[in-house]
Amino acid sequence: MTGLNRATLPIQLDITFRLAKRTDLPKLEWYGEYSHFRTVFRRTFSEQEQRRRLMLIADCADFPIGHIFIQLNSSRSLWDTRTRAYFYSLRVMEMFRGKGIGTRLLEEAETMVHELGCGWTTIAAAKDNPGARRLYERMGYRIFAEDNGDWSYIDHEGKLQNVHEPCWVLEKKLNFR
Repeated sequence: MTGLNRATLPIQLDITFRLAKRTDLPKLEWYGEYSHFRTVFRRTFSEQEQRRRLMLIADCADFPIGHIFIQLNSSRSLWDTRTRAYFYSLRVMEMFRGKGIGTRLLEEAETMVHELGCGWTTIAAAKDNPGARRLYERMGYRIFAEDNGDWSYIDHEGKLQNVHEPCWVLEKKLNFR
């Protein structure tokens, strides 16, 4: 074998879909790439403990290589009696993208919220992320609104960060038989 003819070693990895554990929180920062969301992760986990949110993890060898967060009962008003879950922060580590993990996270999240009594799901796709929009539409989501995408969070250094991320808001009626 020469330097031009490198050997390959195909590897099969088992991925488990589960709710986040406290020990996952530092790992969700993906070696510093998302350390600025440290307080967001902690708050979301606290709300998972209060059963107001869920943090669904794609786990590979006890490391979260992907996740989707779920806000439960995000839309319930006098004019809208549908119980709706809001999905956000769908993310898969770059080296694992294109392998169906994001699709499977969405499917697992939909099953979970349906079992909790939600009939609808909502998710936002940044207007500058057409790949996310394609995925959601392929999964049966349809655009029903636009949002200016203004939100803020406190980063890991305690500083307020303002985000402007215009997005499409998509929804899906869950039809499990």
